[in-house]
Amino acid sequence: MDRIRSMFAPKKVDDGEYEPLTDDSITLEGSTSEEEEPFSWIEYLIFALIGAAMLWAWNMFLAAAPYFQKRFAADDRILENFQSAIISVSTFTNLTAMLILTNIQSSANYPRRINTALCLNVAVFTILTISTSCYLDASPSRYLVFLLAMVACTAWAAGLMQNGAFAFAASFGRPEYTQAIMAGQGVAGILPPLAQMFSFLAVAPTTATPAPSSDDPAQEAGTAALIYFLTAVGVSAVSILGFIPLVRRHNRLIERRMAEQLAESVTSIEEAERAARRYVSMPTLFRKLHWIAAAVFMSFLVTMFFPVFTSKILSVHDPASSSRLFAPGAFIPLAFFFWNLGDLLGRVSTMLPFSLRHRPKALFAISLARIAFLPLYRLCNVRGQGAVVESDLFYLVLVQVPFGLTNGWLGSSAMMAAGEWVADAEREAAGGFMGLCLVAGLTVGSLLSFTAGGV
Repeated sequence: MDRIRSMFAPKKVDDGEYEPLTDDSITLEGSTSEEEEPFSWIEYLIFALIGAAMLWAWNMFLAAAPYFQKRFAADDRILENFQSAIISVSTFTNLTAMLILTNIQSSANYPRRINTALCLNVAVFTILTISTSCYLDASPSRYLVFLLAMVACTAWAAGLMQNGAFAFAASFGRPEYTQAIMAGQGVAGILPPLAQMFSFLAVAPTTATPAPSSDDPAQEAGTAALIYFLTAVGVSAVSILGFIPLVRRHNRLIERRMAEQLAESVTSIEEAERAARRYVSMPTLFRKLHWIAAAVFMSFLVTMFFPVFTSKILSVHDPASSSRLFAPGAFIPLAFFFWNLGDLLGRVSTMLPFSLRHRPKALFAISLARIAFLPLYRLCNVRGQGAVVESDLFYLVLVQVPFGLTNGWLGSSAMMAAGEWVADAEREAAGGFMGLCLVAGLTVGSLLSFTAGGV
């Protein structure tokens, strides 16, 4: 195994490079090796649940595009740009939260940040659920203001969770737990579009049913959206309950570490964590993780174009003469599902023995190569104006799945690698920093996605 690893390890390290602190490296004095912290599938699954809750809101807003299109049908300008507006507000708020939280390291209480975010999501999802039945006569502009306010709240919660969860997972000293969060995010990408699609198919009227009144354009999709948003409340609530045993395990772990490492007594878990935590500036982290950070940034920047294209590409089949699955209300969530299926497969594949985590330059090169996926969307049925390649399978299987697959594999590989290229005491800070780079890529990508809004 060591010989295989050496094939992918950098051959030469100079001042401009850095090298991973793996099991073959010298362990820092007072640190705990990964062998002393056994892997637990229960903890892995809890971290995966936290990852799912972290991005549930994000994927919910993307997959609910058909419902929002009905709410904005009366205003062409809003209808044209609401998806990019949602993405921009979400990523900008998320980035602001991450910038603030990343600079608060010494006094950070990561479990509290995660719990606060989950409770905020429960409140926001409950309000969104109510909104599907109340105030349906609100103008598109007023509903857009309301929707963007909800997006901002969930984005702030996502910032709390991203900063808290990645740092919290890094404190366990197991890269598998960081991968669990990334895998959970992939699950969060799959379930919301499935819920949206099945809700639409379950409640959408048949051709024999009279069309809804033009005075109430959102009535047809209201019931489907209510079910959809209500599931998000349940996901956040279950995550709160699942997080409790993980915090208890973390506290026991910190108590044992502090008993071994500190001669002086401590009066609380929080005090013990602060005593062992090292403040690491962002320039220092960037100097150690620049290629990995750049790979995450570029990967998610390119990824931000897919929601804009996916919400505008329709099936090449006529839903009036074919299955209702080809109607926009079902086909658009189906397209999001295929992209997120590839994303999940990519995240899970990082558990395989082969890895490029020790080749940061290769990860960055792959992140640049993903730009080649964007022209493929123009070959599909954008806005129903006709496709160069008249095949839904081409769009779903050969465009969406590989684009998602490379995103999931590359993002997870880079996030897992970060903890291996810094000292043990820097892992929490590195986890928060990588989360910041991820969100920065999303933010820049969301702003650039406006250039594709008119396609």
